[in-house]
Amino acid sequence: MKEITILQRTNSEDICFQELIKQLDEYLHNRDKDAHSVCTPYNQTDLIKHVVVMYIGNNAVGCGAFKEYSPDTVEIKRMYVSGEARKQGVGLKILNELETWAKELGYKRCILETGKKLEGAVSLYKKNNYTQIPNYDQYEWIESSICFAKSISN
Repeated sequence: MKEITILQRTNSEDICFQELIKQLDEYLHNRDKDAHSVCTPYNQTDLIKHVVVMYIGNNAVGCGAFKEYSPDTVEIKRMYVSGEARKQGVGLKILNELETWAKELGYKRCILETGKKLEGAVSLYKKNNYTQIPNYDQYEWIESSICFAKSISN
């Protein structure tokens, strides 16, 4: 019998989201300590109103969030899939749900930043029609960052 998958829309107060974020921060620290320490101030999750947590059975296996960047654009934040759930389409489902939710709220575009060393993340975004853009705002001078954008309007 296949376990049930659930995508739950929530906010940054969600306990499962907070636990996944701890795992994400540990993962980023281990993958690229220098870049992670530079970006830490920009990854605060308090007061994020739009969070998606994915469950397989009773286990929270991934998350993502967005916050308004401008009146027509959201910034995708805190995308993470736990080790045991990688390569199963979890990240894609979370990303699609975030895009759908943003579109429902009237946004036209998504932007995001990830690390160049996070090949899986870079591949996910490229496969899903995200286009590399110049690094924006706080990421402009961080050489280990790579930024992407995607139109979500029809």
